[in-house]
Amino acid sequence: MFKWPLQKRMYVIPGGCLAFILFFTIFGDKGLLRIVELKQDKNKIEARLADSKIDNEKLKNEIVALKSDRRYLESIARKDFGLVRSNEVIYQFPQEKKQP
Repeated sequence: MFKWPLQKRMYVIPGGCLAFILFFTIFGDKGLLRIVELKQDKNKIEARLADSKIDNEKLKNEIVALKSDRRYLESIARKDFGLVRSNEVIYQFPQEKKQP
């Protein structure tokens, strides 16, 4: 087997150890690449959380309006269920048939 002189070994051994440590610092399970990936995941989750908070606030406001605002409740009943008041007249027009 080839033997290196002592002077070269003094550079190769620490250099190999440094390369080994550097490799695991960058590519290891808790390395820099993993940290960057986790930060990106965290930012995505925080964005989803902010969107969910906005949606939640809208739903809370709608619940309050449904419980207390009669005009809002009436508009929902008219729009979604087609309800009318007793003194209103409804006109229904036949739909035109499309000819091919």
